[in-house]
Amino acid sequence: MRASDAASKKKGVLAADGTPLKRSLNRALRMQKLRALMLVAPLLIFVLVTFIAPIADMLWRSVENDIVSDTLPKTTEALEDWDANGNELPGETVYRALYDDIFFAQEAKLHTRLGSRLNYELTGMSSLFRKSGRSVEDMGEVYQDQFEDLNEFWEDGENWNSFMGSDSWLSAIQSWDEDSDTAQPRFEMRDGIADMLPNTAAAYQRFADFIQLEDEDNLYDEDPWAIVYSSFYEDLTGETASQIASYSGPAAAEIKAAAEAAPDFETVDYVAAFREIDEDWHSLDVWQTIKIYSPDLTTGYFLNSVDMQKSADGAELRPEDERIYGILFWRTMVMSVAITASCILLGYPVAWILANLPSRTANLLMILVLLPFWTSLLVRTSAWKVMLQQQGVINDTLVWLGLVADADRLVLINNQTGTIIAMTHILLPFMILPMYSVMQTIQPSYLRAAKSLGATNWTAFWRVYFPQSVPGIGAGSILVFILAIGYYITPEIVGGTSGTFISNRIAYHISSSLNWGLAAALGAILLAAVLILYYAYDKIVGIDNVKLG
Repeated sequence: MRASDAASKKKGVLAADGTPLKRSLNRALRMQKLRALMLVAPLLIFVLVTFIAPIADMLWRSVENDIVSDTLPKTTEALEDWDANGNELPGETVYRALYDDIFFAQEAKLHTRLGSRLNYELTGMSSLFRKSGRSVEDMGEVYQDQFEDLNEFWEDGENWNSFMGSDSWLSAIQSWDEDSDTAQPRFEMRDGIADMLPNTAAAYQRFADFIQLEDEDNLYDEDPWAIVYSSFYEDLTGETASQIASYSGPAAAEIKAAAEAAPDFETVDYVAAFREIDEDWHSLDVWQTIKIYSPDLTTGYFLNSVDMQKSADGAELRPEDERIYGILFWRTMVMSVAITASCILLGYPVAWILANLPSRTANLLMILVLLPFWTSLLVRTSAWKVMLQQQGVINDTLVWLGLVADADRLVLINNQTGTIIAMTHILLPFMILPMYSVMQTIQPSYLRAAKSLGATNWTAFWRVYFPQSVPGIGAGSILVFILAIGYYITPEIVGGTSGTFISNRIAYHISSSLNWGLAAALGAILLAAVLILYYAYDKIVGIDNVKLG
């Protein structure tokens, strides 16, 4: 064998360009997949952005709970050592941290949002935080008034900036023109101030950030908030006060004079001050609720969804008169099954007639089935609202036929009966169309063959025709049941208090109570129920047997 033939055999079959055929085929296959991916990419991105992302965001909201720790960072940290199962209230340190947190929260208008969140767990928390936000500034003004009485130096923001800000920042802010298009120089703390006055530096930094970033005002002209004065008092009488004697920077004389006078200042008893704002701040339930819901993630929404609640001892059932969601879930499932069964009973004969009539007649009758799709859902539901009333068309007809006495007219609206009747009518096309599509494929010769072998009409139908129509029933049942458990408008209009679904409660929490976390948890449970039922259906009937046509 020649050397060139041996080399070609070693390389294998070559393509026209001299590359191995296997490599060339793989490259062509990759290019085909890439082109296919590029073709479906717009649709894939659209589905991810408009369908998957919103669902994932709502599911995340069902466990998200960072509003407590973000709004009350010092308080939640101070509460870590507090025993929520005991009978003692938190100590002075926790109340002092609460003062700091609520002060900044009310400046950022966050305390009302936090109160609304905790009000879902304990009634009265919303008004408690709203009232505290209005009153907490008075605590800091006790120290502010005393510093300003001691020396007018402490009245002006420019004086505070002279020793809190760095020299470079002071130079930049003094030369900055508010009317120019340039951004305001960001505040820079003077070196060493945070070591000598740690609480003051922390409070002043948050004050500066808020003024410059949120209010977009000139920090150089702004007077400090009251909390800066209370923090200043703590530093002058705290562990780092000894460093003040050796301080020689800007405003050294004023700071040393304040340090000498501060021990004689009138102080604030934060425990008593919060009690004066509201007696509930001395309630164990309030502090237990704050501590229980201080983690960033919570199971509280899911527990509420199954009529349970978090307590200091763990999860427990809610009082019997507060349990509602278990009833709603059960009612939703039972009524959805009833609606699905009603659609099967009414839709099967209609689909059979349509499938066995001549095409021209069947197409004409099909218009009557499709007519509801061309009519507004709100109009159809409102029509049932009128027809099902005690003085409506149906009751009048029953009275005219003598089936019901005029004094005993049926109550068909604002209850479960009204919901089942209206939703059966609205969802009936979703049952008929799949069954009709499947029945059209069943050959009439099968029935004739069964009868020719001696089967009765019923036996031929039950043993030959019906099994072949099961895929259509399965497809219609899945469509109707899944649509039914998520229906909102029809139960809301005709269901009254006893005919509403869990979806109505979800809509209430999204649009009225704004408890999106609980709404997300209820939706997640509903989604899980659907997936479980779908899995069970696949195991029992087999999803491969479902045909839409």
